[in-house]
Amino acid sequence: MVSETLADELGQYRIGPKVRALRRARKLGLVQLGEHTGLSPGMLSKIERGQVFPTLPTLLRIAMVFGVGLDHFFADASARRTLSVVRRQDRLRLPERSGATAPAYFFESLNFPAADRLIDAYLAVFPARGPSSDPHRHDGAELVFVLAGQVAVTVGETEVLLAEGDALYFDPAVPHRYGGFGSEDATALVVVTAGGPAAETVASAAAP
Repeated sequence: MVSETLADELGQYRIGPKVRALRRARKLGLVQLGEHTGLSPGMLSKIERGQVFPTLPTLLRIAMVFGVGLDHFFADASARRTLSVVRRQDRLRLPERSGATAPAYFFESLNFPAADRLIDAYLAVFPARGPSSDPHRHDGAELVFVLAGQVAVTVGETEVLLAEGDALYFDPAVPHRYGGFGSEDATALVVVTAGGPAAETVASAAAP
């Protein structure tokens, strides 16, 4: 429960209206945004109206959907940083889907503090013998670079097996999915146009 004093302080940032403005700019309804974030439309409505303040992890997941940094909600436009450093110990690891007992991969955002970023970069870890992710699609562009192990990427009807040091660039408007391959965990760097898979799959790991 947020104290009255803390509520007053948080209210000055107008987090709810900023979420609403981002949603309307993307022409998303509450139901659609709920599908992308894992939050119920009712909860999102309360956040937008300032009746509920989102936790930091929840706000981070909302920010990832829209390809903005947390600074978007807490800093004036003139004060937003042009340089962002993410220390290893500060990264947050999330499963591909909320509550998944055997997710296809875990991911960590590598540039979440950056405001109004043009790309989203993730470190993805694919468990050995894990399942493939569900097919998804989004606008923009995508690059996958395998750091260790093997990753199978299916784009449309074409499956490509990537080994350590291999890279794949493709049009993510085509339905695609990922999965580890072999008996060892695989690690990959995934770079996408900001707001891409964060609005389609990555943010489906969100939970209230």
